[in-house]
Amino acid sequence: MIDDEKKPRAGRGSFWKELPVLLVVALVVALLVRQFVVQTFYIPTGSMEQTLLVDNRVLVNKLAFEFGEPERGEIVVFEAPLSWRSSTEQEDFIKRVIGVPGDHVVCCDAQGRITVNGQPLDEPYVFPGNKAAPAPFDITVPAGRVWVMGDHREASADSLANYNGHNQDIMQATIPLDALVGRAFVLFWPFDRATWLTVPKTFDAVPDPSPGK
Repeated sequence: MIDDEKKPRAGRGSFWKELPVLLVVALVVALLVRQFVVQTFYIPTGSMEQTLLVDNRVLVNKLAFEFGEPERGEIVVFEAPLSWRSSTEQEDFIKRVIGVPGDHVVCCDAQGRITVNGQPLDEPYVFPGNKAAPAPFDITVPAGRVWVMGDHREASADSLANYNGHNQDIMQATIPLDALVGRAFVLFWPFDRATWLTVPKTFDAVPDPSPGK
């Protein structure tokens, strides 16, 4: 039988000696997750009301577009072109994807709805009292780019605002795919507004763009 007193014992101070290492590892993991996987963003303006309110917090999947393409209806964070920004502090914008490469996006049909490849969108998320778009337009999204709009259509520095503000230059109005930071997938703060940010069903019926358009 082995005498218990001769069994090796962990030093009482071993935990405190290892704690700094554990903290450094935890910090590195947290930084890697934030940099490459999931990041928290806050909403600075009312451009996405009522879906997202000022100071709401969302989680953004930063891997979403590393392994796939953006889909119509997704809420995305992107690095805004300099021409879109009203101050040097602005960098990341959050909007909803309405058109993907090749889509023909028009406003509006006889019922005042935006159409994508001829399919009208029913958009209950648009800010109450707003039209589907504050001005008519008829565009085709260039290859490698997306057309994005805020849900608060009359208070959003989005693709339509920049299309009209830059002499209907479609390249100034659309966002390159490589500028997309990620997809917002959950509203988590405040807790009483917490919800998944899913793609509205109206986008399910949108057909692919016709070849050559």
